Amino acid sequence: MPIPQNTSDPLHEDSFFHRVHYQPKERFSTLLGVPAHIHHIAHRMANPPIERPQSQDEFQYVLQCLEITDNNAVIEGKFGYGTRTEKNGDQLIVVWETHTEYYTYQIWHIINNAHTPLAFGPILFPNYHFPLCPLGDRITSLDILIAPNKKYTSDQIRQLIPGQSLYGGNICDSDISVVTSFVEDQNKRERYLVSSPSEYSLVQNITQIIDGITTLENYTHLILRPLSIFSLAIDEIHEFERHHLIQKEKISEQLSTSTSSTLEQWVTDLTNDYVSVSRLAEVMRYQLSAAIPYESIIRVTIQSITERPLSPFRPISEYILGRITGVADGYQQLIRRIDAMNAAIEGTISIIRARIELLLEQQNITLLVSMDQTGKRQAILQRTVEGLSFIVIAYYITGLANYIFEAFQTMGWIKNSTLATGLFVPVSLLFSLGLTVLGHNRITKTLRSNRKK
Repeated sequence: MPIPQNTSDPLHEDSFFHRVHYQPKERFSTLLGVPAHIHHIAHRMANPPIERPQSQDEFQYVLQCLEITDNNAVIEGKFGYGTRTEKNGDQLIVVWETHTEYYTYQIWHIINNAHTPLAFGPILFPNYHFPLCPLGDRITSLDILIAPNKKYTSDQIRQLIPGQSLYGGNICDSDISVVTSFVEDQNKRERYLVSSPSEYSLVQNITQIIDGITTLENYTHLILRPLSIFSLAIDEIHEFERHHLIQKEKISEQLSTSTSSTLEQWVTDLTNDYVSVSRLAEVMRYQLSAAIPYESIIRVTIQSITERPLSPFRPISEYILGRITGVADGYQQLIRRIDAMNAAIEGTISIIRARIELLLEQQNITLLVSMDQTGKRQAILQRTVEGLSFIVIAYYITGLANYIFEAFQTMGWIKNSTLATGLFVPVSLLFSLGLTVLGHNRITKTLRSNRKK
């Protein structure tokens, strides 16, 4: 039926965006009825911040294709629905909702004539055809029949639902039974048969029933979805662990005798391994980090539907818990193994770097000793040169003085130039010594002043 309009609402205008109900889910639940045939499909978003708004545009396109008018549609935030009613009283409700990682469509065909036979398969609402393929990878696809005032025998249920093993139970503390096989039919949908002798019980609990079924299916598939890459990652980290163990044994044996080139090669190889393991860690965290909260959601949902045994079927909760128990813990254990591998590689790199630093320190010490010896040699050489310079200067001064004394002898000022020259030798030595000391002090003072600057 068309959604009733509240013309007294101050937000009521021509555009349906201004007629959005403040609690659309509660309002939507009042439109539901039985018997009903429901198709539920969930798709995972690769990039939720971008694809979430796109999915809303997609939903608006779906409403247009199904000829659902603005007056009969509601979109608010992450939830929306639209309704359309045929002349025979059958009602089509299209529901869209986004979640953290995925978004869903539910197509409800609420049948007005209770005597119309229910059947799995295509939605039989007149001229109905879902107009597009939603974004992202499919998570779940369900085909749900809600049949009031009817009790099916186990043989009848086996004819309706494919698969060798059937699972079912009474839920919501009432006589409502839910049966499924968790096996896809020829249309790649899992079938759920929801029935009760009481139409009132179904109507009262219909929202909880559908939310419970779809939540269990969606989050079970989300938890199990990374199992393939999880298995590959286990093999990959096992290979890293084996390789690192061999590598570490080799390093332990050869570390004390390793050369700088060998150490450099080890560091390069380990750094490449560290980068690869870090990349694996980030991928696994992105893929597996949500498993624990998803498992909590599943367990809370199982408690909320209060399933009771339904002979001769095994409980639905037993099958689901059997599939997910230990999976999230296994994911976390893998992440811990990867982190431990990273820590082990870091530790090995640290050992090699310590060895490299020790070798560099030894080389520096050797270089300093060599420089010290070289400095001592230079000092000895310098003193030798200074000594030789002192003698050479004295020799040249004495030679000059000899010329002067010979001239004095010729002029008759002195009698013996040779004697005068001999007596002058100590004077030339003292003069050379003073000149050498003065020059040495001058150079030392200049160097000190330059260092201070």
